[in-house]
Amino acid sequence: MAHHNGPRKKTRYKFKKDMRRRGILPVTSLIQKFEPGQKVHVVCEPSIQKGMPHPRFHGKTGTVVGQRGRAWLLQVRDGDKDKIVIARPQHLKAQK
Repeated sequence: MAHHNGPRKKTRYKFKKDMRRRGILPVTSLIQKFEPGQKVHVVCEPSIQKGMPHPRFHGKTGTVVGQRGRAWLLQVRDGDKDKIVIARPQHLKAQK
């Protein structure tokens, strides 16, 4: 069989949405603004593939470091290292 190693490998249940959350996203998720130093949660939005971070970071919390175009730079702890993750605002939620 072919070797399948796409960017969404092993995410069938990880990225699955609830029945009531399906459909078009609200515009407010696109125009979110974050301040450097603000804590955000990485929650991948499966209906939008552009700007989606690696599935490894789904469910993690990071600190906003800066902005790159429409995307945000986050510093996320992965094991014993700090990593920079680039993600668009649809895949981020501000920590309360």
